[in-house]
Amino acid sequence: MQIQQLPADDNGCGWFHLSKQRIPRPPHSGHTSTRWAVIGAGFTGLAAARQLALKFPNDGVVLVEAQQVGFGPSGRNSGFAIDLPHDIGAPDYIGDPATARLSLKLNLAAQGIIRNLVTEHGIDCQLNPVGKYQAAIEEKGLRVLDAYRAGLEKLGQAYDIIEARDLPEHIGSAFYRKALYTPGTILLQPAALAKGLADSLPNNVSLYEGTPIKGVEYGDSIVLKHDHGTITADKLVLTNNAFASEFGFLKGRLLPVFTYASMTRQLTESEQARLGGKPVWGIIPADPFGSTLRRTPDQRLLVRNGFSFNPSGKSNQAFLRRVATAHRESFDRRFPMLPGVKFEYTWGGALGMTRNHASHFGTLATNVYGALGCNGLGITRGTITGTLIADWLAGERNELIDFLIAAEGPNRNPPEPFLSIGVNANLRWGQYKAGMES
Repeated sequence: MQIQQLPADDNGCGWFHLSKQRIPRPPHSGHTSTRWAVIGAGFTGLAAARQLALKFPNDGVVLVEAQQVGFGPSGRNSGFAIDLPHDIGAPDYIGDPATARLSLKLNLAAQGIIRNLVTEHGIDCQLNPVGKYQAAIEEKGLRVLDAYRAGLEKLGQAYDIIEARDLPEHIGSAFYRKALYTPGTILLQPAALAKGLADSLPNNVSLYEGTPIKGVEYGDSIVLKHDHGTITADKLVLTNNAFASEFGFLKGRLLPVFTYASMTRQLTESEQARLGGKPVWGIIPADPFGSTLRRTPDQRLLVRNGFSFNPSGKSNQAFLRRVATAHRESFDRRFPMLPGVKFEYTWGGALGMTRNHASHFGTLATNVYGALGCNGLGITRGTITGTLIADWLAGERNELIDFLIAAEGPNRNPPEPFLSIGVNANLRWGQYKAGMES
């Protein structure tokens, strides 16, 4: 079969350009045979390739990336490695308590993996275990915070409620009416983490960047075709989210929803003094359609909001040009003390979403497997599902693997053109209803 759509992200991602520059691994050429092939070198693929190499030390593992490591969606998120359940489909962000406890175990296991790898390999990714704020300004957002607090109490998880009068001591801005602080989130530089993970893979992993796969043949072995050769694998693991549909799987079940971010230049010392607050923090909105914000260790501010559904999986350039204006308005509302601070970068990035917020983990076809659909938790969920799918392929079973295997999987989407019309209408309506949260 032919691959019709290929990844093509914009070149504006601040995380990618500000992280340590590296020489990408050369594209694949010629004809290679391997025991394992992994498609997509984001957090899921990097974890899967690493763990397969460790579990099968005598096997070769080929990891194929269409672009550069850190350039795609894994390097474009906001850098929150969240520990807590984050079910945006549930009123309290928690949902079923039994499911939430297993999700918490997954996220904590992922954080442990990330911490260990960052320490072991000396990866400079600005890792900061400073927690996160979930902040609200609208009445609807305040109700979400109350519901989330009740959910956290059911799980026995720590939190602090920070009232408006105290928030400037934390984040500088006096914009919000209330925030719920949870201490377990790790903030980091996502592109730097992805690059560091790629450069520390085991020796039996062969990473090929700049190698978009344009055709695939399934059978007793899988043949991956590109412009300069082929890769023949005994077993294939797909970790490429929405692009898995291009390989013939989960068609009509994955939603490449794009969100957009802008990052400022570095703040001067006087600007930092005017802003006040803590030197590093992260805010997620009470309303899912609101603005996410970061203050980075190198003293830049990031604003992320705006959504679009792009069935091709490619960034919408027209939307990208418009969204910077919305980012400016969001920034000015929150930081009126910083009128001269301009954005240095603006970019879009895909979230691997599904209608029911469920992922796929396990078999897709004979000798084809997938860990797909992180639903906005790419750092933690990608890291742990990539690791666990390798463990499962090595014959291991445990509570977390059984939980992932037993999950219902992604729902089917409506057919086109109704899907695009409906999803984009819902995204526009959600952003409108978010009001001042955006």
